[in-house]
Amino acid sequence: MATRIGQTAGVVIKVAYAIFLGGVWFALSGHTEWYILTLGGVSILLVVWLCARMAVIDREGFPVHLLFRALGYHLWLAARIIESNLAVARLITRPELEIEPSRFQVRSGARDDIGRVTYANSITLTPGTVTLAVDGAELEVHALTREAADDLATGAMDRQVLKLEGSA
Repeated sequence: MATRIGQTAGVVIKVAYAIFLGGVWFALSGHTEWYILTLGGVSILLVVWLCARMAVIDREGFPVHLLFRALGYHLWLAARIIESNLAVARLITRPELEIEPSRFQVRSGARDDIGRVTYANSITLTPGTVTLAVDGAELEVHALTREAADDLATGAMDRQVLKLEGSA
């Protein structure tokens, strides 16, 4: 019974992967001629088959279970990126504002590598902060300002990643 459920989950992931690839292919190509659509479909099926044979389509490689929560997370992250961009732009355009670079450690509450990598990449995507190293649950971060460091110290971004994972 458990094998049957695992096989069904594998099929669902492969179908979701094919749909995802089809959406990306169509968004990038924009072609609607039947011949080109057929070639695109055959290419997608070939890629899915090859990826399945190489065993790279799995819960970690294509996390279908995170897709719906990811939308909310990405909207939240986009707002943080815009806010941080404005803060860094203020620092650049107003020389009287002083930067206070700092290097510190933050702890990730994520339960797996996907969560830790998401947290580390989110820190780096936010202007004014860069993840320098990841050692287990510890992340070494460089921040341009004290405000950016304090913001990370509150743990708000970590809580958002935990929500994305389904841990919070």
